[in-house]
Amino acid sequence: MSEERSEGRVRSFPPVVDGRAVVLVLGSMPGRESLLRNQYYGNARNYFWPVLYGLFGEVPDEEYDARLRYAQGKGFALWDVIASCRRKGSLDANIRDERPNDIPGLLAAYPGIRCLAFNGAKAYETFRKHFGTAFANEGGIGLLRLPSTSPIPTPRMRTLEDRIAAWRALLPYLAEAE
Repeated sequence: MSEERSEGRVRSFPPVVDGRAVVLVLGSMPGRESLLRNQYYGNARNYFWPVLYGLFGEVPDEEYDARLRYAQGKGFALWDVIASCRRKGSLDANIRDERPNDIPGLLAAYPGIRCLAFNGAKAYETFRKHFGTAFANEGGIGLLRLPSTSPIPTPRMRTLEDRIAAWRALLPYLAEAE
């Protein structure tokens, strides 16, 4: 890691995963505030936690560890496509010279994962660039490109409710696992 610091690189977090995982949510790279807090989706304005809880009609816990337990209890794992990169600020558009995480290795270690859910276009495109889609398709793993939970509105995703509606595409994978 010291080499990466000297190169001016930022590094993502280890995966949050256990044997109950069915859906692996893949972001691109944690934003600056998340990195400072050492928390997945640590920016209070990010929609991720309200979306995840909203899928089940619930309100997010305040405590980060409780959020992680909740996500894992529902069958979710969390990670990022990018292990390290150069980036000014928090915008995905500023990501340069990315190095991917070993997603195929994680899937081999956790064969119960049946869906890769990409939190936004950058996560999906970076995954395709580094891994393609054949190995996931051949393994019967679904690939879902979902709208970003970033607080930046888009023409089609303006509200929390818009995002929850789109992310409901994950529910069939979770139902199959029950």
